[in-house]
Amino acid sequence: MDAIVTAGLKRVFGTYTAVDGLDLHIPTGSVFGFLGPNGAGKTTTVRMLAALIAPTAGTATIAGHTLGAGNEAIRRSVGILTETPGLYDNLNAWQNLTFFARLYDLADAQASSQVERYLRMPISGSPRGQSRRVFPKGCARNWRLRGRCCTNRPSSSWTSQLLASIEAARTVRDFVKQLRADGRTIFLTTHNLAEAEELCDLIGIFRTRLLRLDSPASLRAEATGHGTQVQVQGDAAPWEATIRALPFVDKVTSADHTLTIVMADPDQHNPALIAALAAAGAPIQYVQPMLQSLEDVYLKLVGHHE
Repeated sequence: MDAIVTAGLKRVFGTYTAVDGLDLHIPTGSVFGFLGPNGAGKTTTVRMLAALIAPTAGTATIAGHTLGAGNEAIRRSVGILTETPGLYDNLNAWQNLTFFARLYDLADAQASSQVERYLRMPISGSPRGQSRRVFPKGCARNWRLRGRCCTNRPSSSWTSQLLASIEAARTVRDFVKQLRADGRTIFLTTHNLAEAEELCDLIGIFRTRLLRLDSPASLRAEATGHGTQVQVQGDAAPWEATIRALPFVDKVTSADHTLTIVMADPDQHNPALIAALAAAGAPIQYVQPMLQSLEDVYLKLVGHHE
């Protein structure tokens, strides 16, 4: 079952369309990365999905509740971590988290259980014994993440978490993984593409409209192009001529120890390519597909729609 479903979701401000016909299906228990440049409409989308603003058109279902009729239930089912979440510095971690749990009308026993659970979760970089202390500078974001997103855990099987503008931090990555293992659904907007590639099961590249929606591996594979990279021991340049002489090679370049060979059908021609290099005496160390990072894919898609 999907935790978040949108159909034709749209938001217009005056003459400006911030979100134009967004269609999403985000499976329960997954991490969804929502990537796009500043001003792309990401924050507007999160605000609509959290039932903080109404859409101009379209529909959405979040945690089994319909946007509009089920706004109150949606707000009780999600937690949001913004770039600058607020906490009370004069309260310790336990008191802060208990306060936010009670804002969601959790009974004292349930609030205490939730707070205790999340404060005791081991996370990289979090010193022990902080649950009853005032926040140390290095751990404030860790406690914000726990308290503002997790103490309102809904009692039903629908458990969605919307996290907006999270900084790259090891503690955050660890905790997101723990939330996913716990069955939560994470809606993550970030400018850190390496973080998105590590964490996300599904990625949407967005600029007012959804440009692409796929897994990180599929996005990279689609934009990789047709080719092979061969790493050799020593300088790769002397082996360019051997490769260039092969009739199926369209282009070959070298950089340091790596040869990059562009050809129409690597699966068919790689055996002949490797055999030619080996026959010429090339000290091959390893062979791999010509790969691109998620950042390369993102920049191509976003730049193409500028």
